[in-house]
Amino acid sequence: MAKTPDAPDAAEVPAGPGKNRPTPSRAEQEAARRRPLVPDTKEARAQAKADLNAQRDRARVGMANGEEKYLPLRDKGPQRRFVRDYVDAGWHIGELLMPFMLLVIVATMFSTLVSYYAFIALWVFILFVVGDMVIVGIQVRRKAQARWGERTEKGLRWYAAMRTVQMRFMRLPKPQVKRGQYPAL
Repeated sequence: MAKTPDAPDAAEVPAGPGKNRPTPSRAEQEAARRRPLVPDTKEARAQAKADLNAQRDRARVGMANGEEKYLPLRDKGPQRRFVRDYVDAGWHIGELLMPFMLLVIVATMFSTLVSYYAFIALWVFILFVVGDMVIVGIQVRRKAQARWGERTEKGLRWYAAMRTVQMRFMRLPKPQVKRGQYPAL
């Protein structure tokens, strides 16, 4: 096949915009566009994991400190904050429930008579705890109604009662007031 003077050589085809080259096949075009959706490098995975851990740590600290942004839905709002502060300001017999139960478990190891009286004492203690929970619930409802009127949220009494049973150092969000610092109405 003879070379004509009008036909340019393949090496002489200019690169750049325009149709100065053969059309790439479909497979070549797809191969050129193919790339991973998520970078699959070790460094990218490590960075993503570090970012997620930092975000979780920030959320954990924010929730413990009572920052509204990080609180779960059950703890959000000014009324729930009021209840938390009211409960955290007082002393409650329910805080001693778990240690008392541990004592009863230890007492059951000794004799039948000791375990019998330990269980009776436990049930009496539980009755006092339930009484304290009811009293705190009523007090919280009255104080919340005095502050917000009839626009109080449902479940404030139960929220307060459940917080009285938790030991103070285990409560989340952490107590923001000292004992005796009741919130102002």
